[in-house]
Amino acid sequence: MIRFEQVEKRYGRHRALMGLDLRVRPGETLALLGPNGAGKTTAIRILTGQLAPSRGRVFLDGVEVWREPVRAKARFGYVPDRPYLYGKLTGVELLRFVAGLYRIPRQEAERRIEEELARFRLTRYASALIETYSHGMRQKLTFALALLPRPPVLIVDEPMVGLDPVAARTVRELLQGYPDGGRAVLFSTHQLALAEEAADRVALLHRGRLLLEGPPEEVRRAHGSRDLEEVFLRLTEDASDALGQASDPHS
Repeated sequence: MIRFEQVEKRYGRHRALMGLDLRVRPGETLALLGPNGAGKTTAIRILTGQLAPSRGRVFLDGVEVWREPVRAKARFGYVPDRPYLYGKLTGVELLRFVAGLYRIPRQEAERRIEEELARFRLTRYASALIETYSHGMRQKLTFALALLPRPPVLIVDEPMVGLDPVAARTVRELLQGYPDGGRAVLFSTHQLALAEEAADRVALLHRGRLLLEGPPEEVRRAHGSRDLEEVFLRLTEDASDALGQASDPHS
């Protein structure tokens, strides 16, 4: 459902991604892990057509993103870490607008809108202007917008930002269950406990390089660790040390 093939992204001498090869299969949730500056958001922006790769190719549900961008964008729902919404519309107006973009029949659109508003407990706020929403409410509305067309792929950058405990549980269950029926989820997170609970596989990026990937339990077992946090800390520290020595002419 998602495929990165030798993807690189350069900004002058700085390489934000270096030869990324990564796949997300039908029926699978993959968590993208890494410290700040690891390349997670860069990878997601390339995948969603916001940022062109310097080298390599990206496919989404069989469509090459940078050759057929319109077809590719019709195949995913996207939740960024910072939602940017039309503040002068109400929640239900924006949902109806997006339903129109995807040409969802009106009766079906209204049914789905009711479902998503109820899922995220936004029904009572549906007719309020979005500019009056809290950050958490905007985040929940962004999830509803991403899910409205029932896309085959769901892409989420830091899913839990600003969410209350009830909404966080809803999103956690969504990340786990959405791939049922052959769909796929890719989400980035700093919450390693969430990755262990919700993801079928994890991929760890550090300084633009893919350090590891695999099911959480296999990753823990392979590194003799009790949890992903221990693996994360060990590998990122070791990689930083190795890169530091490589750049030191006296090492």
